[in-house]
Amino acid sequence: MTLASILALSWKPELRGVIVVMIGFVVLCGSVFLLVGTNIGARMGFLVAFSGLFGWLFLMGCIWWVYGIGLKGREPSWKPANPVTIIKDGDLSGSGILTSGNDPTTEGWTKLPDEDPKRGQAVAAADAILQNSETFTAGEYVALAVYDKGGNRWPKINKTLDFLAFRHEKHYALVEVQAVTPLLAEPGRAPLTAVPDPNQPKTYVLMLRDLGSKRQPSVVLTFGSALILAVLFYLMKRREQVAVENRDATLVKATAGV
Repeated sequence: MTLASILALSWKPELRGVIVVMIGFVVLCGSVFLLVGTNIGARMGFLVAFSGLFGWLFLMGCIWWVYGIGLKGREPSWKPANPVTIIKDGDLSGSGILTSGNDPTTEGWTKLPDEDPKRGQAVAAADAILQNSETFTAGEYVALAVYDKGGNRWPKINKTLDFLAFRHEKHYALVEVQAVTPLLAEPGRAPLTAVPDPNQPKTYVLMLRDLGSKRQPSVVLTFGSALILAVLFYLMKRREQVAVENRDATLVKATAGV
């Protein structure tokens, strides 16, 4: 392997990025430690410098936690419900989703309007489930309706102040699709609008909302930084107490000697 081949490997940008971050960290924290250590001593300067670092991490974690930005975990998404996900024959009562009939709105389900963003998210997730299971391929079906149920949160102060609503009900989405009438595509003409085939049975996709862990990393960062910051504060306080006791003892000895 030639030198040019070795230099062409993909590890070089990653290694360069790691080195840049390490140099930046050493320069930032090291310069603060050097400045503080030359004034109050190496050990106390270390405690003060690291207290500033973890205090900044604590504040940053609080901001990330509140606004859901920065270091984030898994985003909320729709997942296939178990044990029933795809109902091919359209029999909702027979599959156990409904107790009777075949109309979800009669049993607490809410039909989402076409302009609702949640409808588009549910249809996109149902498309992935149907195509991955090879129930349909792209272009063979259309989404007719999306029904929503559950997802309430508590405790709430009112409809807008729900920051402390950490308890959630299970949130379900039911997407109704149907195969389309085969259309002939003519060269040079725009494709025709897909029309549902009334002779084909309706298919339903039942999904459960996965709340994800979007704020979990920031929560861990906040509490971890707070714990380390508390330990550093205790060590600084303890060190200051020892210094005061030693200074008073030295003063007493000097006074007795006089």
